[in-house]
Amino acid sequence: MGGSLIFIFLIIIVVAGAVTFLVLYNSLIGKRNQVDQAFASIDVMLKKRYDLIPNLIATVQTYMGHERALLTELTELRTRAMAGDITPEQRVATENQISGAIGRLMVSVENYPDLKSSQNFLQLQASLNETEEQISASRRAYNAAVTDYNNAVQMVPTNIIAGMIGMQPRTLFVAAEAERRNVDVQSMFQR
Repeated sequence: MGGSLIFIFLIIIVVAGAVTFLVLYNSLIGKRNQVDQAFASIDVMLKKRYDLIPNLIATVQTYMGHERALLTELTELRTRAMAGDITPEQRVATENQISGAIGRLMVSVENYPDLKSSQNFLQLQASLNETEEQISASRRAYNAAVTDYNNAVQMVPTNIIAGMIGMQPRTLFVAAEAERRNVDVQSMFQR
């Protein structure tokens, strides 16, 4: 009688352990899928921005002969970001560079009054601003999903299972260094 109770107790422990493992494993997979889905949402918004960049460059090119290096940089960054062979971390870095280049382009536009008043440019600028807001919202959702995932990958007990199946923390979208600097308002008024 005593041996059968121990056997039943061991079976209960094994079943409870297996159920716990499955629940934690499924939780990790769900969090990873949420991160992937959030990244895909960003990707949709970025594709919209990529589609706007050639139109923006074509519009400003005729006015901004002196800004050719900036336009070339923006084109190269767009091409690099659209390449399918970069890691998510490289993609985040490239997207931050694109945001910085677009910001510099918008500041440069201030030196060209004819361009600022162009209806085509104003429509592109409005579309770009809307797209950037949507990208910002998508990045917030992505960062929330990544934080939840990273917590699960790094906290006990799920970190044990994450380590067993090779799950690694993901990179957050963070503001580019240029976006974190204080705005030099005085230089804006000296133009």
